[in-house]
Amino acid sequence: MIMKRRKSNPIFIGKVQVGGGAPVSVQSMTNTDTRDIAATISQINELSAAGCEIVRVAVPDWEAAGALPAIISGISIPLIADIHFDYRLALEVLRAGVDGLRINPGNIGGREQVTAVVAAARERGVPIRIGVNAGSLEKELLERYGGVTAQAMVESAMGHINLLEQLHFTDIKVSLKASDIRLMLEAYRLLAGRVDYPFHIGVTEAGTLRTGTVKSAVGIGILLNEGIGDTIRVSLTGHPLHEVRVGYDILKALGLRRRGIEFISCPTCGRTQIDLIKIAGEVEEKLQFVDRPLKVAVMGCVVNGPGEAREADVGIAGGKGSGLIFRKGRVMRKVPEENLVEELLREIELL
Repeated sequence: MIMKRRKSNPIFIGKVQVGGGAPVSVQSMTNTDTRDIAATISQINELSAAGCEIVRVAVPDWEAAGALPAIISGISIPLIADIHFDYRLALEVLRAGVDGLRINPGNIGGREQVTAVVAAARERGVPIRIGVNAGSLEKELLERYGGVTAQAMVESAMGHINLLEQLHFTDIKVSLKASDIRLMLEAYRLLAGRVDYPFHIGVTEAGTLRTGTVKSAVGIGILLNEGIGDTIRVSLTGHPLHEVRVGYDILKALGLRRRGIEFISCPTCGRTQIDLIKIAGEVEEKLQFVDRPLKVAVMGCVVNGPGEAREADVGIAGGKGSGLIFRKGRVMRKVPEENLVEELLREIELL
């Protein structure tokens, strides 16, 4: 079944189109000290090499803002500045040449300050992301709704959207993030029917690599399968490279993007007669930096193995102490177990 995407107005973060039918883009955020220019450039370029298409940096003070011109000159992907509490920092990073702003209009000052930021963003053609987070809703909304609810999150977003629209600014992207998956889902669904702005989606504070990956795959995957979402960030405690890789894995699982290896391996059972766990681990590790789209199957027995390997670009179908190597649906040869990884990699090189 072809997934029907929610219609949204396109915006451009640098040269990357978000919304308007563009492919769902993968975003991450640095965890370096932005004031450390060399470390931040190094991490952004590492993320870019892994497929990150948009990167965000925290700008907590003037020293961090002052580092942005040098950082921007050393990277090749669009940069978004994350600003809170001081509208003057937003003005400074716009002068520095950022490609996007992530702000909460309710915490950077009054209408006069927001007007100044919007005017500067409009002049430079820089979109603004309205970032609503369940952990930082306005006090009056919490009191009115009796706590954090999807309705409160949507009302917060609509208040910020209305303010920018009153200033005739519509170059907007919206996020409604929460660590509670059901709350996040309900909030995005409610807002989806009310505005045409592109959505940045994610499960915020999702957790460590294992738990955060599961929560993100469920939350982001459900929304994307409903056609909701124009750019994603997988929020994980750890190196942001994991965020990029998991992001692409989610998109590949839904057939929305093809970048890098789509890896298929069986869970093993009593029929397996090769060390499939070791072989699968070696193959996945050696292919983690391959960015061209390939489907690779590593299977352990004769029940499903030949079929899965035949449907992949390359594959292994295990037997007793040996295995068949497949390429593009054809059996290439039978090789001993100890040579399976080497021979599979050789076939990939020939593609």
